[in-house]
Amino acid sequence: MDEDVTPEQLGGEDRRAALERVVAEVVEPVRRYLARRTDQATAEDVLSETLLVLWRRLEDVPPHEPVPWAVGVARLQLANATRSARRQERVAAKETVHAVAGPPVRDPAETTTDKVLLEHALAQLRPGDAELLRLWAWEDMDAKAIATAQGASPGTVAVRLTRARARLRQQLEALGAGSDARGEGAR
Repeated sequence: MDEDVTPEQLGGEDRRAALERVVAEVVEPVRRYLARRTDQATAEDVLSETLLVLWRRLEDVPPHEPVPWAVGVARLQLANATRSARRQERVAAKETVHAVAGPPVRDPAETTTDKVLLEHALAQLRPGDAELLRLWAWEDMDAKAIATAQGASPGTVAVRLTRARARLRQQLEALGAGSDARGEGAR
């Protein structure tokens, strides 16, 4: 990019040419950076988001060293993608518990079977794990609310809750409800 002309002063074609020059320089280093930190699909999504940010903020890209700036953007985009994936996993896990033990289901026969499986799986867990799951799924409490209720720190509760969900999932799978409890049988 010419040092005397800033990207915001460029017309549509000049701006596009400036972007193409920057992208040509940063795309492979950013792709390698992402490939070492995540799976291929996420890496490609994050790379796309990074390039979009480059387009939107072309005037902020340092003309002589765009790679470190682009890697910084990719790092932030990857953090956003990771947080989003964790949120989706939490929602899916919560839906699993709700699907098995949530509000009344229309088919009473299925409700009875699901409740029996869940009660049996919960009975196999440590009492503290079962209580955490009940507070989380049945009382619709988040880690902070559970921490307040149990006199623990939210971080401790979050770790315990993650482990308790994994143990419940293992128990449900051992009882033969694993694929249906995660919604895989409904495809």
